[in-house]
This record gives sequence, structure tokens and C-alpha cells, in this order.
Amino acid sequence: MSVARTQDRMSHDVWLPEETRGVRSQVREAVARHLAPVAREIGEREESRDSFAWPAFRGLASDGVFALPFDAEYGAGLEFPMLATCTATEEIAYESSSMAGVYDGQCILVPQTLTFATPEVRAQLIPDLVSGETAFSFATTEPETSSDLTAERLTTVAVETSDQGGGWIVNGRKRWITNSVVAGWASILVRDGHEGNRATMLLVDLNAPGVRIGEPDLKMGHRGQITADIVLEDVFVPGSHVLGEPGRGMGVALSALVRGRIGIGAAGVGVAQAALDLAVHRLQTREVFGKPLGAMQHWQFTLAQRATELECARSLYQKAAYLLDTGDATAEPEAAMAKAFGTRLAVDMVRDAIQIHGALGFARRVSESGESVRLEEMYRDSKILEIFEGANELQQWIVARRLIGRDITG
Repeated sequence: MSVARTQDRMSHDVWLPEETRGVRSQVREAVARHLAPVAREIGEREESRDSFAWPAFRGLASDGVFALPFDAEYGAGLEFPMLATCTATEEIAYESSSMAGVYDGQCILVPQTLTFATPEVRAQLIPDLVSGETAFSFATTEPETSSDLTAERLTTVAVETSDQGGGWIVNGRKRWITNSVVAGWASILVRDGHEGNRATMLLVDLNAPGVRIGEPDLKMGHRGQITADIVLEDVFVPGSHVLGEPGRGMGVALSALVRGRIGIGAAGVGVAQAALDLAVHRLQTREVFGKPLGAMQHWQFTLAQRATELECARSLYQKAAYLLDTGDATAEPEAAMAKAFGTRLAVDMVRDAIQIHGALGFARRVSESGESVRLEEMYRDSKILEIFEGANELQQWIVARRLIGRDITG
């Protein structure tokens, strides 16, 4: 169901660089061409090894969407690459939150880890990432650790070896890993076995001997963002595939996660915008007691509040991304605010849109007429946004630490 975008008449990009405005138009056209026609199918079909949306994935890549985070040597060479990539994430999430999750891994998390790779590794892998020829994964989470990524909690362990010219032998298991069932490579956080339980980030060939990818997880939503365990049994990783320096992998992981949180905040904005547009259309076209549903002051005030919150959420992710692009190496509180606020808004706005649509919003499809407004899918999808890339409770703690002081908050 196609409805008018309220963003085009309510949100004014008064400060956004012209470059970023052009990216929004470019990505919106690419999404309309490659993703929108199959987005509902992606959202409804159950996860399997064969259900990864390769045509949409590679279609977006073919239109330059995967090139946005990279410099001119490999990609678009933008002045504001993080701002552009997050804007792309919002546009993708407008049609498919789960594909925005796929994009976050491919074009935000992994590219940041590759900034720590050797020039030879970058030259080998980035062209295949940008073209969409190869999917990539970012793997920090384990069965017993997710938001808490301290080295002591990690059970995936790498031990240095002098065999095969020097490198690492890795054993362990990573869980909830996006793209893993189709990926060729993964940036994997490990405990490196040295005294003091250091963490190291390694780039692992997922076709190497000893790597096993589990069956796809069957999730409530985000079915297009296929996840599965990565099991590593005596996997050899060359020494040249350390990302950054041994023992400093936590910094690599956290630098990627800060960027990922901004991206997920942008995805929340895209979902909230889509839900707001559906809700406004319903208020304009549905009659109740002889007048438009939108004549009810309750819904007028509710959606006015949501529109205000949406403007705030969009400004938060844009500001956080802009800070990274202009030299702020952390943007930590802004990233946490953007993630927590934007994703909570997505859940709240979809719930309101369902209430406005009544039974039609609750239904996957009306069998007799074929009507569907995709809100059931959006509600299933939106919840995970509050959980992954650091649960929203963790984001609140990050803000509180800066606000009150780590000596008090811990």
C-alpha cells in the first residue's frame, strides 16, 4: 500500500549538506527500484539458507548504495560518509527494517573494522563488499554475552601459533550473527589467550576449514536479516588478518558499535516515518460517526506529538553522524541518545498506527479482499531495534555515565 510521505512536507533539511540530500534521493530511487517490490515477501517468508534477498541486496549495491561509506579509492569518496550511510539506512528501513539491519552490518559495522585492516586486505575485500558480490558479518555476540563484551566474558578464544607462517588458532561460538549463512568473511572479536584476558579482532574466512555455520534462527521479526551461529573449531587465521593490534580488539569493536548504534537509530526513524505516513492516510480516509477519523482531537494530538518526536529522532542521528564525519572520534552520548530514542519511537509509532487501523492493522492480510497495510510485519520488526547493537537500557546507562559521572554510575 503506497501512501504520501509526510516527511516531504513536514521535515526541512535546512542544514544538511547538499551532498547528503543528493544521497537521500539516490537511495530512495534505488530502494523503489530494487527493494520495495519484494519488501513484503522478505518480511513474511521464514528464514532459511536460501531465503537471503540477494536480488535486492545486489540491486542496492549496483546503484552505489554500498559505496557510500568508503573513500574515493574504493567507493563514493564523500565528505560526510557516515551521514550518507545513515541516511541510506533510514530510506531502506522505510520499506524494510530487516534489510536495513542487513545494510547496517554490511555498510556500517564491517567497513569500520576494515579501517583497521592492512592495505593488502582492504584491496582484496572492499571491492567485493561494495559490489555486493560478497556478504560480510560482524561477530561479537556469544550465547552468554551480548551487551557486556568485556574480554573476561568472551569464550571464543584465539591462541597464537607459529604454524603456516604465524597466525592464530580460534575456537568458540558466536551467536545472532547477521548475514552469516551467506557471508564470505566475518570480523570476529575473540579473547586472545594472553594473561589479562585481552580481546583481539580477527578477520575470518568463513569458508576456512573448521568453520561451521548453524541453521538460520527463526525469529519473531526481521526475517530478511538472517542470523545464525558461527562455530569455530581449530580455525587458522593468518597474522595479517588481525584488525588493528593484538589485544586492542575491544576498541575496534566499540568504534564499530558506536557507528552501528547511530545506524540503528536511523533505521528506527525510517520505520517510524513509514508508520506515521500510514496512520495519517488512515486518519484522512477512514470515516467514523459521519466524519473523518482524523477529526478526533485525541488522534490529532497524538500524531502531532509523534511528528515532533520523529523530527527530534532524525536530528539526533544526523547530529551524531555529522560529529563522526567532522572529527569527533566518539560521539558516544549522541549515538546512545539517537539509538535509544529512535528505536523506542519506532515501536510506539507502529503501535499507534495499528490502533488507528483497528483490526486491519492487526491482520497480516484480509483474505477476502487481499487488503494488507504491513503494520503486523512492522510491529514484529520494530521490537528488535530496541535490543540489538546494545540494548536501550545500556544506551541510557552510557548517557547517564557522561551526565552524572562514571565515578558515581560505575
